Amino acid sequence: MKMIMITYNEAMDDEVMDAIASVPIKNYTKTTGAFGRGETSGTHMGNDIWPGLNNMIYIACDEKESKELLVKIIALRKDFGKEGIKAFLLPLEDLT
Repeated sequence: MKMIMITYNEAMDDEVMDAIASVPIKNYTKTTGAFGRGETSGTHMGNDIWPGLNNMIYIACDEKESKELLVKIIALRKDFGKEGIKAFLLPLEDLT
């Protein structure tokens, strides 16, 4: 099992959700309105000085699904890299 954590600019939400829907992944946890700072996307704090916010999605899936989704996220990063999107693949040892 793998855990994919995707952090992205809230403006990209439709594209990210479409990418997830295109892979046979049905379950995820989504957090909206996260503050953050990215090397290329800058600071997002949801205020007048640093506008915008980030969303985060956590997905527990098998290795095949993780590879399929990462290909889609890499493509989004190429298209929208300045907006900010990053995926992290983590080992998942236990699932209840």
